[in-house]
Formats: sequence, C-alpha cells, structure tokens
Amino acid sequence: MAELDQEDSKIITLARSARARTGAAEGAAVRDTMGRTYSACTVALPSLKLTALQAAVAAAVASGADGLEAAAVVTDADSVDADSLAAVHDLAPSAPVLRANAKGELA
Repeated sequence: MAELDQEDSKIITLARSARARTGAAEGAAVRDTMGRTYSACTVALPSLKLTALQAAVAAAVASGADGLEAAAVVTDADSVDADSLAAVHDLAPSAPVLRANAKGELA
C-alpha cells in the first residue's frame, strides 16, 4: 500500500482525535478546497442524529466551504455508510473517503 501524503495523514489524525475525545462510535475529518480542516464525531441526540462524516461536512459548509478535497472516517465498521458518502459527494463527487481503524491504519 502506498504511503499517505501528509495532508491525508492529518485528517486521519484529526478524525482519531475527535473519536477518542468523545468516545463516539466514529470520528471524521474533511479538508476543503482551501486546505482548511474540520473534524467531528457521531452525534446521537434524541432530536438529532448525524454520522461523524455528516457532522464534519456540516461544519465545513457552515464555515463557508463549497468543495472538499478529501475526507476520513475512523470507525470499527466494515464500510462507510451510504449517507456519509452522500454528504461528502454532495460537495465533491470524486473526493476520496479514507476509512481507518482506531489505530489510524487504513482499512
């Protein structure tokens, strides 16, 4: 497997940190087209449920991002769910979505 570039490693680290900080099921981070990063974790409130990636995309959009370069999810799941992928692809149909385990290893 090829080495990750520094910017992709950074969003995996941010996603790991978001997950670890909150003990959430998932952590995620996205990088917008200006190089800014946004991280988030799973939101599971009675009135609001978002995957970590949906929350990270929402944070980017709320900050004015109009496109994404890449996204990363740290999860124990075998795949990234369709709703999370759809949120990323709403802004960037071809943006890569990296999936990593809790150790930050690509899955």
